[in-house]
Amino acid sequence: MSKESKAFNVQHLDIAAFAQGEHTLQGQTPLAAYPRFAEEVLGDPAAESVTWHAQGQWQAQTGGAGHAWLVLEVHTQATLTCQRCLQPVEVPLEVQRDFRFVKDEATAQAQDDDSEEDLLVMSRDFDLQTLIEDELLMALPLVPQHGICPQPLAFDDAAAHVEDAPEKPHPFAALAQLRKAGGSAD
Repeated sequence: MSKESKAFNVQHLDIAAFAQGEHTLQGQTPLAAYPRFAEEVLGDPAAESVTWHAQGQWQAQTGGAGHAWLVLEVHTQATLTCQRCLQPVEVPLEVQRDFRFVKDEATAQAQDDDSEEDLLVMSRDFDLQTLIEDELLMALPLVPQHGICPQPLAFDDAAAHVEDAPEKPHPFAALAQLRKAGGSAD
């Protein structure tokens, strides 16, 4: 059963209470609220927004206390520089991740190698907004580019100039001439 609650603060989230109550938080936040991500994109961060949805889940464990989970979905449109034509390109970014919370950093490190799950440390003061920003940064493409660039690519005419240039003599041509002129002394 999912409950929607405004009692939770996205920058100071009590993960255990959020997950045990299976609460939901969602919002549409201006891009300017994510300053590290805003540095990576073109355009006005105040005019763009990030839509997100966070769902807490509690999974009971036989003989144990259970596990807190956070299901996160994030959507936005990022304007980046196409690395082929150097023009702006709109790139849709979507994040869908599930995080399991563990009691401390030592537990997270011990379980990290054997776990296929994304592990985070339990907190009563968890910053969901920073997690959203981190996930957006990791979702950025390494080489953003258009499928087909809207303008023809501008190439440097250097290759054409090389073909028109007079042919330069081979740097060792003088040695070859000396060898021929001196005869075969070997």
